[in-house]
Amino acid sequence: MAEAALETVLKRDRMVVGAALLALTVLAWGYVLWLAATMSMGAPASSMPGMDMPGMNIGPSTHAWNLSDLSFTFAMWAVMMIGMMTPSAAPMILLYARVGRQAKVQGKPFAAAGWFAGGYLLAWTGFAALASLAQAALADAALITPMLNLVNRVAAGAVLIAAGLYQFTPLKYACLSQCQAPLQFLQRHGGFKRDLSGALQLGLRHGLYCIGCCWALMALLFVGGVMNVLWIAALSALVLLEKIPPAGWFLPRAAGLVLIAAGGIFLYRTGM
Repeated sequence: MAEAALETVLKRDRMVVGAALLALTVLAWGYVLWLAATMSMGAPASSMPGMDMPGMNIGPSTHAWNLSDLSFTFAMWAVMMIGMMTPSAAPMILLYARVGRQAKVQGKPFAAAGWFAGGYLLAWTGFAALASLAQAALADAALITPMLNLVNRVAAGAVLIAAGLYQFTPLKYACLSQCQAPLQFLQRHGGFKRDLSGALQLGLRHGLYCIGCCWALMALLFVGGVMNVLWIAALSALVLLEKIPPAGWFLPRAAGLVLIAAGGIFLYRTGM
């Protein structure tokens, strides 16, 4: 009887956490879809904060980057990273919530799963800041289009090849192994944490491993277009599938070969 009651509680908690993750993902994707649609329709720069900037508005830039522009770009990247990466982190967060509830019932509670999830998203927020700076540099150099993809096909080909080669590196697989087995990750890094800062740091560490695994794939957004929704969805799906063994060991290599071949085609067509 007690076991059945516990299972009911655990199922309810999983539903609550799962619903929260789903809502977060949907809201993030809703923002990305809205922004992409607004940009593709060539909305006036004055109608949206931060849109009148190099590489963001349709038509020539009217001013150099300022703090407002960078803030808007950072917000765009941060929300996009949340939408792309939350689904792939969901198994880890749900596991954390399940074990957390069991520990609470046994009188040994530890920090809520939200702190772990917050640390994970904090890591990707830091990545968003770096991506914003990269976009600012590319825009100031007039190297990206209004839909935020690289103008120079040689550069695009080089990024594709570099991302493809990274798929075969030991660092890629060292980081990927940390993402594929949630329970083993937790055991390797001291287990579940009772204090809030410990849970936050554990989530941050998991997020950093995830960045180590996926940063090169995220760089491909500048090839297909940061505001190309289909490209964003394809990369999100690839990131998610890579974390599911056994496909997670074959898929990165297969994707790497495809990326290298695509980069070679880009370079060949430019006459290199």
